[in-house]
Amino acid sequence: MQCFKCGAQLGAEQTCPNCGMNVKMYKKLIAISNYLYNVGLERAKVRDLSGAADSLKASLQYYKGNIQARNLLGLIYYEMGETVSALSEWVISKNQKGKDNIADSYLHEVQSNTSLLNTVNQTIKKYNQALLYCQQDSEDLAVIQLKKIISTNPKLVKAHQLLALLYIRDRKYDLARKSLRAAEKIDCGNTTTMRYLAEIEGRSGADTESRKPKKKENRVEYRNGTDTIIQPTNLRDNSGWMMILNILVGLVIGVTATYFLIVPSIRQTVQKDANTAVSDANDTIATKNQKIQELESQVAKLTKNVESAKADKETTKTQISSYQRLLAAYQSFQQGGLDEAKEALGQVDVKRLDTEAKQVYDSIQTELNSKYLETAYTEGYNAYMSRSYQQAAELLQKVVDVDDTYHSGDAIYYLAQAYRIIEEYEKAAPLYQKVIDEYPGSYKANNAKYKYLPEVQTKLETE
Repeated sequence: MQCFKCGAQLGAEQTCPNCGMNVKMYKKLIAISNYLYNVGLERAKVRDLSGAADSLKASLQYYKGNIQARNLLGLIYYEMGETVSALSEWVISKNQKGKDNIADSYLHEVQSNTSLLNTVNQTIKKYNQALLYCQQDSEDLAVIQLKKIISTNPKLVKAHQLLALLYIRDRKYDLARKSLRAAEKIDCGNTTTMRYLAEIEGRSGADTESRKPKKKENRVEYRNGTDTIIQPTNLRDNSGWMMILNILVGLVIGVTATYFLIVPSIRQTVQKDANTAVSDANDTIATKNQKIQELESQVAKLTKNVESAKADKETTKTQISSYQRLLAAYQSFQQGGLDEAKEALGQVDVKRLDTEAKQVYDSIQTELNSKYLETAYTEGYNAYMSRSYQQAAELLQKVVDVDDTYHSGDAIYYLAQAYRIIEEYEKAAPLYQKVIDEYPGSYKANNAKYKYLPEVQTKLETE
């Protein structure tokens, strides 16, 4: 690790051995960047490519010189079919570190393959043309274009997702699911892919019910003269069988009468079986209700964990932002930019800092106030002596707002003088009185008491 100011090699100490710069915050930012790189590496190993890309982007935000994170981000882009983005990351990596950088071999391998570059160029043009077709409501042309893209660049996740979206719109859920499964094999953690799959499951269930074939009404129509007669197809002429039917009915009545005494026992058996079935059903319902309660409890617990994780994420984000602001304030202060340092320091949330960071904050705040007051007072006093009284009043007022005892009361005294000269008597009077009360016996108090305060009060009375 090298010092960000002088480039000297750093050890375990908190200051640079060459230039004396405090590098504690700098080391902490690099540690955060390395942690996010490791998270991205673990996600990439399980093919959660979009999640890995997010972690690596965050890593580079904390430390742009993390060459390993940038090279891995380029590989992930390349694996997702976004070759142009991959080349951009590798070019930046090579510019940051020209020697012993594996990005050089990546660039050579891609740039030496002319057919690959031509394919990438054509893929970009075709994908943009497909988007244009979608905007013009030419979905059929867009589908054809996207199929060509996937045939030449099957790893382009965005092409699979857009094709699936068009299939969903046409209710071709099986084709959409196939495209999304192909995208999922490339990037298993892509939230867009998972959202589209959930949408397919929701829609395909509703369409299944609506597409059930309706039962046709069985009937036959024929004409008898001028009349139209509608007759069900299952109607049969049974006049020839009526005698046999009557005989069968008689037999049934006889059998029923014969076994009339057996019916009560049969009913009792059926009732017993029904009671047993109801009891079993109640037990099943109770078991399922218990499982539902357990699942609801798990869902509530998981929801609480998700909310807690979101809150922790926001807290961490705010804390990291505070450290970034503190580092920016420190750098601006070291370079002499007092206004920039004061502005950056004002945006720091002190509650999010640890004990050592708070000490750095307090140290910068104290030195910044000291230099700020010294600069403002010197410029205000020089403006007063050069008779630029309006400017002197503005500068000295800033000093008094922070410390009204600055320079043994000279700041408040010359501020009163400036207000008196520019005829803002209502502001000058209380300042003179404060000089008299807090610095009795001094030349400032005597001038204010016997000369300037009476003059100001007379002016106020005449107004």
